Amino acid sequence: MASRNVYLANRLREVLLNGKWIANTNFKEQILSIHWEQAIQKVDHLNTIAVLTFHINYYLGGLLNVFNGGNLEIRDKYSFDLPEIKSETDWMNLVNAFLLNAEKFAEKVEEMPDEIFDQPFVDEKYGSYLRNIEGVIEHSYYHLGQISLLKKMITGSA
Repeated sequence: MASRNVYLANRLREVLLNGKWIANTNFKEQILSIHWEQAIQKVDHLNTIAVLTFHINYYLGGLLNVFNGGNLEIRDKYSFDLPEIKSETDWMNLVNAFLLNAEKFAEKVEEMPDEIFDQPFVDEKYGSYLRNIEGVIEHSYYHLGQISLLKKMITGSA
């Protein structure tokens, strides 16, 4: 069996970048297959695809900052504060930032020594590194499901 770091990195890549096993899709596939107007299209009172993409990227970036020796500076209350998307360029900037952070995040996890996974993440109140990384995977699948449904509702595809 693969070590925890490789296993977790593979799970992250699966949901974020290139997997098909659990959800038969991934974030990258979903967000690269729509244009900016679809990404910002509102469906009732639900979040848009762009907002959900920003939301996951916000957490990836914040945790990456900690992985790189920085402080935990992100706050839940800001995690949906997407700057306005007014063009395809704005959308692709968000998509590219997401894809870059997703790969960097998986790479950092892959490089982690096994003993770090059971250590507290920043502060004991935040749980362990393992719990936070697993949380990113679960959180990403949750919002991937929402994005998949929103895309079907917007495009009319089954």
